[in-house]
Amino acid sequence: MQLQTGRPASDAGRLPREIRVYDTLDAMGIPYERIDHAPADTMEVCWAIDDALGTLICKNLFLCNRQKTKFFLLMMPGDKVFKTRELTPQIGAGRLSFGDPADLLRLLDTLPGAVSVMGLLNDPEGVVTLLVDEDVLAGETLGCHPCVSTSSLRLKTSDVFERFVPATGHRFTKVRLEGAEA
Repeated sequence: MQLQTGRPASDAGRLPREIRVYDTLDAMGIPYERIDHAPADTMEVCWAIDDALGTLICKNLFLCNRQKTKFFLLMMPGDKVFKTRELTPQIGAGRLSFGDPADLLRLLDTLPGAVSVMGLLNDPEGVVTLLVDEDVLAGETLGCHPCVSTSSLRLKTSDVFERFVPATGHRFTKVRLEGAEA
């Protein structure tokens, strides 16, 4: 894995959803670094990517309520365990579960394993509510996928939450999750 500055030299072989992320970041003047890698399908692979990027790749969970009328994107550190009982009282939602892959594709134009804040580009109606663990906000940089699981980006946290997220028409809610892994 080799860290590179900016978008790939060629768009060949890249999915439109990935190119859309680079186009948006470039148009906004948001700098980023990128690595290409094998699919990030386990937290162990993600931690190797963290090391290569020199930053934390967020664990991103696509959640919904029981009725599938409210959808959430939760960004949290990879070393925390998600416990719904910690989150639901903070956001005033009932029981949460993982969202369906079909809803993920429809709302954020991405697939399981590639979920990231960058998917908010594809939710112009603001259907998905962004939830961010306070530890993610405390970091100077963060890592995320550009809507594909074979590349990862390192961006300034301030650029993501002060520039990118508002440009998508979304806001975020800060949450506090305790659940560290044993």
